[in-house]
Amino acid sequence: MDHKKRIAELLQALAHSGAEGQIAYQYLNQFRVRVSVRNQFTGARWTIFRNIQLSPRYLNPKEELYALSLLVHEVHHLRQGFFQALSVQGELEAWQLQFRFYQTLGTKNRWAVIDTLATLDTASRTDLNHAVTLMRKFAGKKYHANWLPLFPINREIKYWIMRMIKLKN
Repeated sequence: MDHKKRIAELLQALAHSGAEGQIAYQYLNQFRVRVSVRNQFTGARWTIFRNIQLSPRYLNPKEELYALSLLVHEVHHLRQGFFQALSVQGELEAWQLQFRFYQTLGTKNRWAVIDTLATLDTASRTDLNHAVTLMRKFAGKKYHANWLPLFPINREIKYWIMRMIKLKN
């Protein structure tokens, strides 16, 4: 399979897949984000160089709608910025957006765990801890959302310092 050709086809499909797809497509073009293919255990990932790498298993035309949702997810991370994207809160926001978008493509959610993730509050520590468990249940043990801070690291540092001060008083 010609990966470059298939990526180009996916990007064209993204451009015509509704409002969220158009936003993602415009972002990719405006910021010249390179979308490539790389073997990995996740469906896709963003890099610190502002690229997106898609797993080759999602180049199959049968997986096109899910691949489009992965692109929307990863573009959302790039739009969030480094610290938000590298937090459970940022990850949960991206998962929720991804699966809302996936359903707008006329698909039905096939996973109960996604239904639960969709209901979680991105501002709740309890819900974010629960989200980590659910994400790893869905994506597997190699998906290390448990290594991320619940909120962006600057906010987490402030939280823990304030908590320590309160405990001392």
